[in-house]
Amino acid sequence: MTLTRCGIVSLFIILAVSPTPFSQSIIQISPEKKGAHLRRNEISGQRRGVDLYCESWKFTVETNDAGIWSQVPERCVDFVKDYITGQRYLSESEAVTDSALAYAKTVEVSGNGKDAWVFDVDETLLSNVPYYNDHGFGSEIFDEHSFNEWVNLAESPGLPASVRLYKKLQELGFTIFVLTGRSEFQRNVTGNNLLYAGYSNWETLLLRGDSDQGKLASVFKSEKRKELEGEGYIIHGNSGDQWSDLIGFAVGRRSFKLPNPLYVVP
Repeated sequence: MTLTRCGIVSLFIILAVSPTPFSQSIIQISPEKKGAHLRRNEISGQRRGVDLYCESWKFTVETNDAGIWSQVPERCVDFVKDYITGQRYLSESEAVTDSALAYAKTVEVSGNGKDAWVFDVDETLLSNVPYYNDHGFGSEIFDEHSFNEWVNLAESPGLPASVRLYKKLQELGFTIFVLTGRSEFQRNVTGNNLLYAGYSNWETLLLRGDSDQGKLASVFKSEKRKELEGEGYIIHGNSGDQWSDLIGFAVGRRSFKLPNPLYVVP
């Protein structure tokens, strides 16, 4: 049999489009497997959607674009739990410490004791993650009574990144001030907890007195920093987890914000 050029082309086309058992085994998926595959993709897609939403929400919190909010969104509770109990939170906190130390090493410490660094307490020096583990990871409205009971235990662990920064700053010659929104009646338990967590030899622990009750944190802390400046201290660094720790007046030469998607303090 003699094949013309057109015949050869036609034969190739027939072979190319004709189904074979081999091609079907590759292309076709059984209805059961296809359904399972689609369900897995759907679940995965939903998870990615939630994570993307919650990542974006957390971003607005850290940049202060979210403003004042009262609870972690319900759809983000698991996201916040995974974040705050996982390696990423620790890693991001360490990154903040690295930046703070890089700056601190450029400061020419005078040696007269007036080169100061200010630290907040909750979610800065001390971690209250054990408390929030029992209270919905920010999904519950803040309850001052139950939180004060937790504070009275004086068992909050130190945030590892802050312990490292605190001790290194002392080695560099900075005078450390601890400035917290906690009240004066919590002085002893707060001091004991700081010691328990690995901190020591701070210059002063500053808490809210009677006249400070009801003030916004940003106002109270600004006033206390201004008093320090009035005593001749130069605030080279200010570390906190809330924007209210860092804004206002007498803010210091550099501020370093630690991550906190659990709550906001105005």
